[in-house]
Amino acid sequence: MLALLTQSAPALAALGAMLALLSGTPAQALGLKTYVSNTGNNANDCSSVALACASISQALSETLFGGEVIVVNAGAYGPASITKSVNITNDGAGEASLDSVSIGAPAGDVVSLRGLVVDGVGFGSVGILITTASAVHIQNCVVRNFEQSLTGVGISLAPSGNTQLFVSDTVVFNNGSVAATGGIRIQPQGTGSARVVLDRVHLENNVIGLKVDGSQSTGNGARVVVRHSAVSGNAADGILATSASGKAAAFILVEHSSSVNNAGIGIHADGAHATILLKDNTITQNGTGIGATNSGQLVSYGDNSNNNNVGPEGAPTSFFSPM
Repeated sequence: MLALLTQSAPALAALGAMLALLSGTPAQALGLKTYVSNTGNNANDCSSVALACASISQALSETLFGGEVIVVNAGAYGPASITKSVNITNDGAGEASLDSVSIGAPAGDVVSLRGLVVDGVGFGSVGILITTASAVHIQNCVVRNFEQSLTGVGISLAPSGNTQLFVSDTVVFNNGSVAATGGIRIQPQGTGSARVVLDRVHLENNVIGLKVDGSQSTGNGARVVVRHSAVSGNAADGILATSASGKAAAFILVEHSSSVNNAGIGIHADGAHATILLKDNTITQNGTGIGATNSGQLVSYGDNSNNNNVGPEGAPTSFFSPM
């Protein structure tokens, strides 16, 4: 027996060496919370403040599904490409700047962004681009300076499926370069649909402030609620709903908000299947107050203030009788 064990020892040693080679270094476990810092290093595993990464993209690769990337301090953290449920959070660490954010997460996934500055520095294409996800939450963010020729948009929701977007306490300014570009664009694709709530959002000094476009979809369209928000100083229309015959609906409810000092039409419904409801809003100092073109519908609750515009005040196409 001893001789057999002695003869087998080299073979066992060789087998052990082969298994070690095949297994390599044990994989680093992903974390439920990861950290980024302006003094971080992407060679770290992002698992603590002391071992923070230097970029959001590296932290995302170290974060579990449904986990959170936490910003430790002010800094520039590069672009972020998000393909899973995750939260990126800056709660008072200073200005945490990203070049751009793209979100292409599977159906069922939820993404949140809080306390971030997304800055195109004058030539970026799209600040936050959302193509797939069940829901995206953007809170207390700034999106600015996406002015690339022909494509500059601050926030673009272009879902091919069904996506919800919630934006609150956020400023979107100085975006766009030509017609059809601007601050926020909601434009479902194919048979996609969008459900959007903008609450306490400022859309300032863009080309178009908010564009809701059903013309690229034959699905359930885009339905948007704008509440307690300000749309001002934009170079074209402040709020625009547009679609066409045979295409999806573009529907906006605007309530308790203001459209002020926009060079185009303050609130504009353009095309068949484009409908805007107006409730308790202030519309003033625009090129034209309100307008409905190409069979678009502007429905007033009768409690809006629309006056002192540079050109015509405009008139609703109909009135809604409150219950």
